[in-house]
Amino acid sequence: MKSLYLDYGATSPVRPEVLDAMLPFFHKEFGNPGSIHDMGTRPHAAITHARKQIADALGASSLREIIFTSSGTEANNLAIIGAARNCRKQKKGNHIITTKIEHPSVLEACRYLEREGFRVTYLPVDEWGQVQVEDVKQALTDETILVSIMAANNEVGTIQPIKEIGAVLKDTSALFHTDAVQYFGKVPFTVEELCVDLLSIGSHKIYGPKGVGALYIRKGVRIEPLLYGGGQERSLRPSTLNTPAIIGFGVASQLAKKEVEKEAQRLTQLRDLCWKRIKEGIGQVTLNGHPSERLPNNLNLSFHQVEGQAILLELNREQIYVSSGSACSAGKHQASHVLMAMGKSEEIAYQSLRITFGKDTTEEGIDFFIEKLKSVLEYLRSLIPAE
Repeated sequence: MKSLYLDYGATSPVRPEVLDAMLPFFHKEFGNPGSIHDMGTRPHAAITHARKQIADALGASSLREIIFTSSGTEANNLAIIGAARNCRKQKKGNHIITTKIEHPSVLEACRYLEREGFRVTYLPVDEWGQVQVEDVKQALTDETILVSIMAANNEVGTIQPIKEIGAVLKDTSALFHTDAVQYFGKVPFTVEELCVDLLSIGSHKIYGPKGVGALYIRKGVRIEPLLYGGGQERSLRPSTLNTPAIIGFGVASQLAKKEVEKEAQRLTQLRDLCWKRIKEGIGQVTLNGHPSERLPNNLNLSFHQVEGQAILLELNREQIYVSSGSACSAGKHQASHVLMAMGKSEEIAYQSLRITFGKDTTEEGIDFFIEKLKSVLEYLRSLIPAE
């Protein structure tokens, strides 16, 4: 085995079926979908079909509920800042609730809104990285306009009680947003089941192209745009649409919908097998995140005495590719805000390694990974000075 990719939480390869669907829109059907001649109407029709595919994968009731963005990060910003500004415009309140373990695109959007005069409550999580429904209830006030809680954590994989929170918020005037970028395509769901008003997804986590995401906006929900220009995407995201990427996203979403249950079972088995073999065969390791309520493809582990980045670099020499946290925090060598919020020590946080599985992961690959991991840990621990 020449190389092994175990960083599907960062990104995934574009599937052949997705690439095949995209290719014509780079050259043959290159027209602007906003043009009214045939070279524009054909891409426009293809985008409408992709919108239909994504709406279907999410269980949305209307195509108009899907707005294309450049990424999950942009979708999160549009949802949070756009909703907050509209609520202020309508004089509905200025209080936002989120958690301490959100993706940086949510946390930074909230910090930006604090500078605009909004009040934000950052809820704690338990030792497994889960927010408590009761804490959400207690934080609600008459001024609460938005609650934003991720469906599943991108670092430790813990799944949040979104359905239960959605049920609580149904009887309030607060909007409910969830960042489902890691959740979509890994766990079966519909937006109706989750009781959400706004939901963010990204293409490149589900074997689609990079550079495209989408925001689900429930019919009747109003938000303000972040960009101003033309009338694309109901004027909520004006810009010439990235036709090839959108087409690919549509195909990837349909493949994800078709395969999600079977693939979730397969990945759960591989994840549990990997954890069992590491725990029993290597030891001196801590599992971070919920032991069962976690994404099927995620293992976040802290290996005692050794920094996660050191393990990552040594595994990289062996052409095994993992992560020491969120790819969005690359270049920031600091303790994970997620693990710190879970009550972990800085030492445990620095020792963490995120291993994420995907379509090409096999039991043979896991055996290969564990064999190399064992030798890497033995080498790194041998460098530790004796006390």
